[in-house]
Amino acid sequence: MEEVITIRPIEPQDNAALAEIIRAGLTEFGANKPGTVYFDPTTDALFELFQTPRSYYFVATQNNRIVGGCGIFPTANLPEGTCELVKLYVNKDARGTGTGKKLMEKSMEWTKENGYNQVVNQLQILLHNHLECRRLSLQDNLVDNRQGSHQGSLSRHLPLNHRVHIVTGK
Repeated sequence: MEEVITIRPIEPQDNAALAEIIRAGLTEFGANKPGTVYFDPTTDALFELFQTPRSYYFVATQNNRIVGGCGIFPTANLPEGTCELVKLYVNKDARGTGTGKKLMEKSMEWTKENGYNQVVNQLQILLHNHLECRRLSLQDNLVDNRQGSHQGSLSRHLPLNHRVHIVTGK
């Protein structure tokens, strides 16, 4: 039997489960370092953070269990009409199920409905994550996989066309 993935708005009681998923993901990829969201106090208070006007956070559940989340945030100093896709994390056990894709699609849909015309994403691409990025690119046509660095940050202004651009290596 196929497990249904449900996407819903964040609720106050989601904070602890989401913080656990975020920190587990960062630990898994060796990014649990000072200066990352691993140590950011807002990681434990996502519901409160996403009460900011023109922000939104979606939670993915399977069998009433939180398995991921993704948000839109009006980050300071971005051009008018631009927001940031933030805090996209999926539990290790839920990867490969389409959960991340559904979260991104729902987030992009929300940005269009709420007057944004560009999305910025800043993602750290780690060597461990390279094959997953390529798989998404080929199977889902959601990620534009371009040759570049295996590790580092990328920030791009994107038209709202349900695509997220990530630079990875071959």
